[in-house]
Amino acid sequence: MADLSQARVEAFLEMMSAERGAAANTLSSYERDLDDLFSFLNQRKVSLGSAESRDLSAYLSDLAKRGFQPTSQARRLSTMRQFYKFLYAEGLRIDDPTAILDSPKKARPLPKFLSVDEVGKLLSLAEEEASLPAPGQFARLRLLALIELLYATGMRVSELVALPAKVLTQEGRFLVVRGKGNKERLVPLSRAAIAALARYGAAMAVERGELEPSPFLFPAASKEGYLPRQVFARDLKDLAIRAGLPAASVSPHVLRHAFASHLLANGADLRVVQELLGHSDISTTQIYTHVLDERLRELVQTHHPLAKKAKNLD
Repeated sequence: MADLSQARVEAFLEMMSAERGAAANTLSSYERDLDDLFSFLNQRKVSLGSAESRDLSAYLSDLAKRGFQPTSQARRLSTMRQFYKFLYAEGLRIDDPTAILDSPKKARPLPKFLSVDEVGKLLSLAEEEASLPAPGQFARLRLLALIELLYATGMRVSELVALPAKVLTQEGRFLVVRGKGNKERLVPLSRAAIAALARYGAAMAVERGELEPSPFLFPAASKEGYLPRQVFARDLKDLAIRAGLPAASVSPHVLRHAFASHLLANGADLRVVQELLGHSDISTTQIYTHVLDERLRELVQTHHPLAKKAKNLD
């Protein structure tokens, strides 16, 4: 590293140690980051102290090309921000070239989702256990109703547990759901969900007896007055274990993902799924299109004339 650049880096590290109390490992990381930046800028014949925003942006792009993950790129950018703010504060620069740099975007993780067979296992076991007349049947009927409703509608768990009791008296196969921003949307119910609701409603009438009617479909002795979502999540994970599925892969939110993924895999329009999920932005829904990749490949292989020709040549 050139003498002037080295002197500025040493002054920066000294400040971070004396004024910010940075640990030795942190200081070593800063030094390595700036040394790597210096090497890159040196190839562009630009000094560390005079680098401009475009030079630093090019460095971030180079990190991406070298395979650095967004989190690692963000750490390097943080080092640069600290360093150039120091130079500006010390009067060694008249501007901060990192001020207009955007943080590297993290890759959006794909949602976990269950296969149709895995959801089938959950529903089959929930149905089987709900049919047992042993003690605790009401809780098992409630769990069945919760799962059937969630998989049939793709509701958020917060929307599900807070459903009003009037759901039991409604007619038809549609449900009005009040979601984020107090917005209402209409979602269809499956026959299985309607049947599970009816069984649950009859059992609740017996279970609660002379108790004062609750305004909620799933009443509980909680502050809100309805079943805490954590209780549902716990019961769902216990059911998953009994069904031979890893508990870590099953949650109410994963069932919501399964609802969306399975609809898209079977040809549902993305806009329709967006409406059913209550997403305000379709880009949020588009993450589920990962399930279409294999289906689209199969369609091309089956129907594209060149693919058919290649197959016949084999």
